[in-house]
Amino acid sequence: MKITGVELRRIAMPLVAPFRTSFGTETTRDILLVRVVTPDGEGWGECVAMAEPLYSSEYADGAADVIRRFLLPALPRTLGVNDVGHALAPIKGHRMAKAALETAVLDAQLRASGESFGRFLGAVADRVPCGVSVGIMDSVPQLLDAVAGYLDEGYVRIKLKIQPGWDVEPVRAVRERFGDDVLLQVDANAAYSLADAPRLARLDAFDLLLIEQPLANDDLVQHARLAQRLRTPICLDESIESADHAAAAIALGSCSIVNIKPGRLGGYLEARRVHDLCRANGVAVWCGGMLETGLGRAANVALAALPGFALPGDTSGSRRYYATDITDPFELVDGHLEVPTGPGLGVTPIPEVLDEVTTSTEWITL
Repeated sequence: MKITGVELRRIAMPLVAPFRTSFGTETTRDILLVRVVTPDGEGWGECVAMAEPLYSSEYADGAADVIRRFLLPALPRTLGVNDVGHALAPIKGHRMAKAALETAVLDAQLRASGESFGRFLGAVADRVPCGVSVGIMDSVPQLLDAVAGYLDEGYVRIKLKIQPGWDVEPVRAVRERFGDDVLLQVDANAAYSLADAPRLARLDAFDLLLIEQPLANDDLVQHARLAQRLRTPICLDESIESADHAAAAIALGSCSIVNIKPGRLGGYLEARRVHDLCRANGVAVWCGGMLETGLGRAANVALAALPGFALPGDTSGSRRYYATDITDPFELVDGHLEVPTGPGLGVTPIPEVLDEVTTSTEWITL
């Protein structure tokens, strides 16, 4: 496949409600889209880097810059998707930027061949169960109202964002209000230290599916020590940036569950490698989310249909975050989303909607 040019497009997507985590609050998503153009068509990739380097060291402006200055010049003019990772390997880090570019190339290749993302990755299901991530709220009553609404929509699992001072009491309130049958987990986004182990151990009383990334992303050893002190399973997110990281975490006993986010891992091919590794070692995985539009959501849903994804992911419906998506919306049906079956991602941006939210475009001829 020959790439003739690449478009870097920035869009601003207002969220239906502020989304607050331990590292900040988002009201609008500043998103970088990558469109790869070939003689046979085009392909799209969505970069999940945030506007500021808060979740990780990457941010949208930096991702655009590294794609423009380093990643595109590193690509051979004629390539297949399996060549992308090898060509970009000498450039350290910048996994979210690499993932967006690789996804766009893969989408273009699959659209040209008529194969779906799900089929290419090895999906075994035609629909996937969906959980929802609930941000930190101003009060417990506000949280309970939000959770009630998501359960009424049919979500099969609730994830609560937590931080010091917003953990045991909101979790207790949700468990008492909605009962033991609700699948419930929490996500700390690295907000705690090992000194908080006694407080985190109080969460054991609530029969949680898991506690996600309680400690610093670069400390597998401390996570292993914490795992010995909690009954609640530890899931790693920010700590896992490659299959090698996953292998180390499993060997150390740092986690028993892994959240697979393709953007954090550098793309869907590496995400599949992490899936395969975890499945071979009996470690459960689920698909995380980064408030993606329909483009990123389509790819995530396809990934979540692989056989090792035993837990519901953060593959929420479009309206969880956006009043109007840039693609046809993903609608929840009986707590599930259907896996797209069309060529490539199986979805495309709606031109008039895309134009309305676009803040800038840049065309790069190769």
